[in-house]
Amino acid sequence: MLNSVFFQDLSIKIKELIKNSPAGELDNNIHALIQGALTKMELISREEYDVQAEVLKHTREKLNALEKKLETLEDLLQKSHK
Repeated sequence: MLNSVFFQDLSIKIKELIKNSPAGELDNNIHALIQGALTKMELISREEYDVQAEVLKHTREKLNALEKKLETLEDLLQKSHK
């Protein structure tokens, strides 16, 4: 069985080699390209989605309450004209 320290050292050496090689620059360019594409697609985070969903829920509740108030006021207005 191989020692886990050996694998950790090997992993660190590989990361250093890639970081200092053209592949490391390619990795940075790919990351920037993906970030740019996601920004252009106007994607939002899950947290922002959840916040907006909660705002929409409260807005719907307020709208329903206002519709009920309006209905009550219209009923009162119709009764007073009779």
